Amino acid sequence: RSGKMAKSTKLIDNEVFQAYATYTAIVLLKMMLMSLITAYFRITRKAFVNPEDTASFGKGESAKKYLRTDPDVERVRRGHLNDLENIVPFVGIGLLYALSGPELSSALLHFRIFAGARILHTFAYLIPLPQPGRGLSWAVGYAVTFSMAYKVLKTVLLL
Repeated sequence: RSGKMAKSTKLIDNEVFQAYATYTAIVLLKMMLMSLITAYFRITRKAFVNPEDTASFGKGESAKKYLRTDPDVERVRRGHLNDLENIVPFVGIGLLYALSGPELSSALLHFRIFAGARILHTFAYLIPLPQPGRGLSWAVGYAVTFSMAYKVLKTVLLL
């Protein structure tokens, strides 16, 4: 059914939309996991940015030493911020792409490559893997989102 817009009344029955929902849920859950990993690193490294977060470590000057930055915490935070910068556009553009009537095989290819690239990017950030691993995984995911945006514009361009 290439080229036909998905009908909203049957959207949940649309296989492309089901694929979109599946892979969007995967990458959003991965992004949410980054919050937990950040919290874990903050607690285990005892590195906090808010004074109230140090209350369990004492009061006054004894707690102030925990108001600090830690390179491991910052690495996880940067990975999480990178997710926000890349997964949020994927969610919006991916929805428009799914509604633009692509072939299921093409949609699955886009969604799977994006999800795989983001998961690899997270491992490359957290381990850390040597460059260009992280950069390439970012570029692949970015290119997939750009490819979907191009397909949407090509299909429904009304400028």
